[in-house]
Amino acid sequence: MRSVISFLFVLTCLAAYGYVAPAEAASVVAKIDLSEQRMHVYVNGVQRHSWLVSTARKGYRTPIGTFRPGRMHQRYFSKKYHGSPMPHSVFFHGGYAIHGTDAIKSLGRPASHGCVRLHPDNARALFTLIQQSGKQNTRIVVTR
Repeated sequence: MRSVISFLFVLTCLAAYGYVAPAEAASVVAKIDLSEQRMHVYVNGVQRHSWLVSTARKGYRTPIGTFRPGRMHQRYFSKKYHGSPMPHSVFFHGGYAIHGTDAIKSLGRPASHGCVRLHPDNARALFTLIQQSGKQNTRIVVTR
């Protein structure tokens, strides 16, 4: 019994200090490959979607790492970039989000200020999937 309590204490401490479990522990994993300009979405380890994205163009950056979804908005407008629409936004690192775009012709190449842009239908599908699975069961992984 003592070892179980110790284990739970360690887990509680890790959570308190912002530890993010490995991506494989999540039931939904959105993997964004910057070099491919593609997002692969896995549910319980099985790839369910593969979508073109646009990430940061020259002079901007998309953060690399493993993140949990933060705030989510069905309708959102950028406060920084002239009220640009960001439908089905999933914020994952400060002001960086995955969201739909009307610049569909730019998908597949770097074109954003750092956000991960998706076709609006795909952004809606990801948003719904995260809502259904729960933010705590989702990981966003951004790699070079």
